[in-house]
Amino acid sequence: QVQLVESGGGLVQPGGSLRLSCAASGSIIAIYTMDWYRQAPGMQRELVASITSVGRTNYADSVKGRFTISRENAKNTVALQMNSLKPEDTAVYYCHAEATTPIRLRGVYWGQGTQVTVSS
Repeated sequence: QVQLVESGGGLVQPGGSLRLSCAASGSIIAIYTMDWYRQAPGMQRELVASITSVGRTNYADSVKGRFTISRENAKNTVALQMNSLKPEDTAVYYCHAEATTPIRLRGVYWGQGTQVTVSS
């Protein structure tokens, strides 16, 4: 089993910055793509950014140029640096990863979510 624990959410004014972190733990043999999703009230969960094990990144159009995803493979962590935040970035942000453990090949795992609120 793999546990994903997020941290770093909170309340920030428009134009401000936040950094989200996610740490994966458990009997991990390999972690493949790590992602950040978000879900606003009444909306579907959407992919914000993803990063492969070799560092290839992908971003939603709405966050390109403002958000940066990064990871440290040795520590099994992924981070999301969010700059120039807008009220429409308000959502619960979820860490997501695909990983192999001794008992599960390429399983999908989710964190518990962390609230990001952008408001003046």
